[in-house]
Amino acid sequence: MKAFATILTALAAIDVASAATGYIHNERSSSSIRRRWTSTNPYPMGGGQDDGPNLLYAFNLCGSTALINLPGYYTVNTVLQTYLTNVEVRLTGAISYVPDIEYWSPASIYLTYQNATTYWFFGGSGVTLHGGGTIDANGQTWWDYYAQNKNAGIAGGSSRTFARPIPLTVGNASNVVVDDISVINSPFWHNFVYQSTDVTYSNIQIRSLSSNESAPAANSDGWDIYRSSYVAIRDSNVQNGDDCVSFKPNSTYMTVENMICNGSHGISVGSLGQYAGETDIVANVYVRNISMSNAQNGARIKVFGGSNDTKSISGGGIGYVKNVTFQDFVNDNVDNPIYLTQCYSSSAQQCQDHPSTLSISDVHFINISGSASGLVPNNTVATLECSAECVDITASGTQLSPKNGTVGSGKYLCANLQDESTLDFQCTDVPITKG
Repeated sequence: MKAFATILTALAAIDVASAATGYIHNERSSSSIRRRWTSTNPYPMGGGQDDGPNLLYAFNLCGSTALINLPGYYTVNTVLQTYLTNVEVRLTGAISYVPDIEYWSPASIYLTYQNATTYWFFGGSGVTLHGGGTIDANGQTWWDYYAQNKNAGIAGGSSRTFARPIPLTVGNASNVVVDDISVINSPFWHNFVYQSTDVTYSNIQIRSLSSNESAPAANSDGWDIYRSSYVAIRDSNVQNGDDCVSFKPNSTYMTVENMICNGSHGISVGSLGQYAGETDIVANVYVRNISMSNAQNGARIKVFGGSNDTKSISGGGIGYVKNVTFQDFVNDNVDNPIYLTQCYSSSAQQCQDHPSTLSISDVHFINISGSASGLVPNNTVATLECSAECVDITASGTQLSPKNGTVGSGKYLCANLQDESTLDFQCTDVPITKG
């Protein structure tokens, strides 16, 4: 009863009333019919108390055709799982997750793929989250712990014994807009699009930079997309230490444009083919107008090698990458401005004995320019290495230079491309190497 009274007191200021106007979500399948709206404005409890139960109460109270205002600083130490219909969430304040590893690591919602978990599972249809506010996961505590306890999964995944939650997962959702939000200090990936369709992000600010040089922000992808279609990410700024955007298995009809990525591992297709016998598809991807600085990779495709182990979790998956375009990339101090590997996280011997069973075709690099960092030896500016034959790989308008070199003086490493004449640079043919 005491807890119930506390919730009632905290929500005393909630105003639930009919509203004459509302922010109408206007994606492909949204309705133009005017509806009666309700609104709620939950106030933070303050004093470091957990606002999670009150937020869940508000989301349940106004879960359909409503406006939910979040103007305050909300301390959250409760898993958030919301399913909304035709709702505008206006976050002008901040949601701050308490860095309580003992609670969050086992309690965060398990999402299966690469052992990902999340603080907030944001599901539903016709939903907008916007307002200029911030979601802060207070990642420094997690990064410091991880540096002392290297407990990770394969290929940048999490682990079941030390789950590191994602601040915001748009999951089992359709017709969702996320605009003008900052997501900072994540223990793991920042955003996850999970089994959803028609999702648009714009004007998102992502920042995870550790204050401890010996404990960098690990696996801090800006976005990961999985089993989803018609996802657009635009006009956003990512400062992190892993993929800027990553298209995970079964991502189709993707658009990423007008992005600033600093310190990242690139905009990546994959990794794919990790699990033996499982089908991974990434198709119809368009990435354009990207500024990539101080990064490991620029435009990247990463696919595991094959395997003869039917239970392998390190290669042997099937499927394909098809119809992918990287256009108008400007690279500054990037190790691999162009990087395609079909031997990701696999040994060269494994890939020679068991070439990848996930095919790559119809991939186009257009107007990729800028400078390499010099970290890859021999003035290498691009690597295109397939363990099985890759088909219809093209490049045009390439203007890359090695560190302290000139355009055209860099080396391009290639392996098992069906036709090198479709590239506007001269390949140096090499054996397949570990990606």
